Amino acid sequence: MADDAGLQAPLCSEQFGSGEARGCRAAADGSLQWEVRGWRWWGLSKAFTIKPEGRDAGEVGAPGAASPPLSGLQAVFLPQGFPDSVSPDYLPYQLWDSVQAFASSLSGSLATQAVLLGIGVGNAKATVSAATATWLVKDSTGMLGRIVFAWWKGSKLDCNAKQWRLFADILNDVAMFLEIMAPVYPICFTMTVSTSNLAKCIVSVAGGATRAALTVHQARRNNMADVSAKDSSQETLVNLAGLLVSLLMLPLVSGFPGFSIGCFFFLTALHIYANYRAVRALVMETLNEGRLRLVLKHYLQRGEVLDPTTANRMEPLWTGFWPTPSLSLGVPLHHLVSSVFELQQLVEGHQEPYLLCWDQSRNQVQVVLNQKADPKTVLRAATHGLILGALQGDGPLPAELEELRNRVWAGPKKESWVIVKETHQVLDMLFPKFLKGLQDAGWKTEKHQLEVDEWRATWLLSPEKKVL
Repeated sequence: MADDAGLQAPLCSEQFGSGEARGCRAAADGSLQWEVRGWRWWGLSKAFTIKPEGRDAGEVGAPGAASPPLSGLQAVFLPQGFPDSVSPDYLPYQLWDSVQAFASSLSGSLATQAVLLGIGVGNAKATVSAATATWLVKDSTGMLGRIVFAWWKGSKLDCNAKQWRLFADILNDVAMFLEIMAPVYPICFTMTVSTSNLAKCIVSVAGGATRAALTVHQARRNNMADVSAKDSSQETLVNLAGLLVSLLMLPLVSGFPGFSIGCFFFLTALHIYANYRAVRALVMETLNEGRLRLVLKHYLQRGEVLDPTTANRMEPLWTGFWPTPSLSLGVPLHHLVSSVFELQQLVEGHQEPYLLCWDQSRNQVQVVLNQKADPKTVLRAATHGLILGALQGDGPLPAELEELRNRVWAGPKKESWVIVKETHQVLDMLFPKFLKGLQDAGWKTEKHQLEVDEWRATWLLSPEKKVL
């Protein structure tokens, strides 16, 4: 009995990541006996032995043999330390992302077949020079489009990564549809495939940039390279599976244009649905304008802060398709003032390192940031601007803001700078509570994804002390 008790007392234990810990016991011959991971779940106590002088080559129970059957695949296709080394939304996002990649791979095969037929593959009358010219025009158009789109929208992709990710995949479907339809109208073939390639190059920029932004979100142990590499491995595996299925599918649909288009629409529907589910699975803990607007509205109406999961579930995914007041952060000072009087009027009452100009007629808020403005200042300035927008909207507000809204609605309207000055006093009380609520709910307030331009300014702060 004493020996049994000694065997039951673990000398030490170990665990991999967040997996179940396994104990180590001393055997009668002085060797170490480790519990096999996973056996405890079934009420068993199987163990393997490690002798002090080493292991025999054929000995059962080597440490590698204790791994679950799928651990090898996990090491190949999932980041090291999964699931602790990535965000909680990693697995559902990657599963739906794999589904959309598979559907896109099959659709791409149908589109490629159509383009090759349109160029003249299999047509004895087609010339190499004509096909080469078409291909060069197509590629050059796409290259120019890639440069222009990166210049035009590159700075906005971080702020709305989910929306642009979804936009890129839908645009990719449109591009493939153009490729499939290109042979139907041979006269417009070159223009059609060039337009399609232009769209695909935009997809490449938007999709690659947003994928990088999502990798930053998902990597939780400074392992962005590992997460990105394993994502590439997953995509390669899915594309390989798509290639094998395409080899079986293309001979079946070849020669049947109606059936081919029907397959394309089915795969496109699956692709869009899987993309929507993948993007919806993401839970970003940083605030962009859309999420801040939702959280602030809920806080003003109910006095509580939405957690990241709830806010992300409510966030609109169609960029630019919902009406919002205009909020511009980091605008140049010379756009707002042209005289000493206007500067003094704008600075009056501003103790925070930002200046805010509100155009009531257009419900447009422009914010000048000081050189000393930090992420907290930017977050307060954005909150300030959205609160001014709420004064012209409907819905319940705290008593202090409700009184201001009644004064804004009552004519004649007061000058905007007076309302801005008074809302500063309200924010002195409201914003610290709101910020504390954000932090308690799980939001990362030390950084943000608000769209901020690079203009900064300096000015003498108003000497007037605000009185609450």
